[in-house]
Amino acid sequence: MSRPPSEPTRAPRGLAVPSSRAARLARFGGLTSGIAGAVIAGGARELAQGRRPKMRDLLLTPANARRLADELARMRGAAMKVGQLMSMDAGEMLPRELADILARLRAEAHPMPPKQLRSVLDANWGAGWLARFARFDVRPIAAASIGQVHRARTRDGRDLALKIQYPGVRRSIDSDVDNVAALIRISGLLPRGLDIAPMLEEAKRQLHEEADYLREGAQLARFSALLAGEADFRVPELHADFTTRDVLAMTFVEGRPVEALTDAPQAERDRVAALLTSLLFRELFGFRLMQTDPNFANFRYDSATGALVLLDFGATREVPEALVEAYRRMLRAALDADREGLRAAAIAIGFFEGATLRRHQDQVLDMIEMATEPMRRDGVFDFGDGETAARLRDAGMEIGMEREFLHVPPMEAMLLQRKFAGVYLLAARLKARVALRPMLEPWLDGAEPAAA
Repeated sequence: MSRPPSEPTRAPRGLAVPSSRAARLARFGGLTSGIAGAVIAGGARELAQGRRPKMRDLLLTPANARRLADELARMRGAAMKVGQLMSMDAGEMLPRELADILARLRAEAHPMPPKQLRSVLDANWGAGWLARFARFDVRPIAAASIGQVHRARTRDGRDLALKIQYPGVRRSIDSDVDNVAALIRISGLLPRGLDIAPMLEEAKRQLHEEADYLREGAQLARFSALLAGEADFRVPELHADFTTRDVLAMTFVEGRPVEALTDAPQAERDRVAALLTSLLFRELFGFRLMQTDPNFANFRYDSATGALVLLDFGATREVPEALVEAYRRMLRAALDADREGLRAAAIAIGFFEGATLRRHQDQVLDMIEMATEPMRRDGVFDFGDGETAARLRDAGMEIGMEREFLHVPPMEAMLLQRKFAGVYLLAARLKARVALRPMLEPWLDGAEPAAA
């Protein structure tokens, strides 16, 4: 029995997305005023107790982090997306309490209320669209930063997952990114003198791409073709007749969250982590096409078949051939313990420049060698051992404290690094044990490994 989108939903509570520029600006204004008020009050308390307050300490409080996370979750769109990236990229540099609060942005967002949902679908499919469905589930099965997902069955029997974009997302991307960047600047998290303008422009470009569901549908179809016939992977089929710039229609695929496999047998956790890693190498060196969003929710597990289900291709990017070859040289040099070869490849990728102080170069190279340690081992690497991750975190924080070393790598390289880090963190969550070197070396020798 179909249900019209006027039926009330249950928790999480539906909240209308502020879709106009004025409404979103007002939300940012209220957020800034609330944080400013908290800073003034906190500063007054510190002065009353005879202490000289530091602006960074007054800004980075649990109360302000909670206020920021709650407001960005209400706004959704690019504001929430940038907040998610903040929580992933800066989480290890913040106190645990603050990081945990910001991590809430990676949980489910509030869905649209039914009335707003209906208006979006009316605009995309026209009046009377409900007649095309035998069933339409009003309650979304997922709600994220840019859109929410509903399950539906068409009159001709297709079981669909429909990703429906929140209204006003595309129009608000540029202003949302600028406003969140202003909040980051005043937080003191960024070194003075660091030019983040190129990063902001790239973030806007990436978000505009992710908000174009016609583009995502094309990338979904590309990955579906690349992995066609492979039992270990499953990609939903695109349904173009229901897809618009604001609605992405695909086959509904059963699956449980892949990070929920922590209670699975060790052999199955190892197998899933090996699949994730082998796919990463294939995307970089074989396809030269990478889904760069490492969100755990983009991977699910089909218990019936053991297949890894791949979702969300909005952040898919082609990798330039020159960058692929630079990564090939970098990883080859790392495996061969060739420090100077590693230095040359790092310069080619853009991790630093040839004129960068030698000690800063060496700090970055030390970190690359730590990051590639799992690949250099001849045997199995235990991702459950947190020692490597802890050393990488400490090294990253040390580099971040170097105010003389103000260098932002090219965004293409940063996106690849985020994907590498995301796969590493997921394998660590699974406490998997994987032999990486035999998986990687054939790619570095220029030959695609034989299918398992």
